[in-house]
Amino acid sequence: MISDMYSIAVVVSDGKKALEWYRDKLGFKVVNGEGHWILVAPKDSGTAIHLCEADQTEPGNTGIRFSVDDVDATFNELSAKGVEFVHEPEEKYGTRRAMFKDPDGNEFWLFPQQA
Repeated sequence: MISDMYSIAVVVSDGKKALEWYRDKLGFKVVNGEGHWILVAPKDSGTAIHLCEADQTEPGNTGIRFSVDDVDATFNELSAKGVEFVHEPEEKYGTRRAMFKDPDGNEFWLFPQQA
């Protein structure tokens, strides 16, 4: 059986520029930055994002959800760094959430940590 997930691919137009954005804006660690195989991840995560460089990107909701201690505080922190939000923090379906996008238009959710 499958027991874990190592990486998820997100298509970007420029891998090196994307690596800088994820590292500098989101504070992700660089797992691997060699050539085409660029992996970044939240500092305490075992799952990475493969910044998969391609000629054409398809912006929109990736369905990827990041867990945070406080949605509003994270929104304020990322907004101050120039991260663009598609949806500001809101209460919906019984939980607080927000959505931001990277420079290629890939959209990601922020949700509170699960208890």
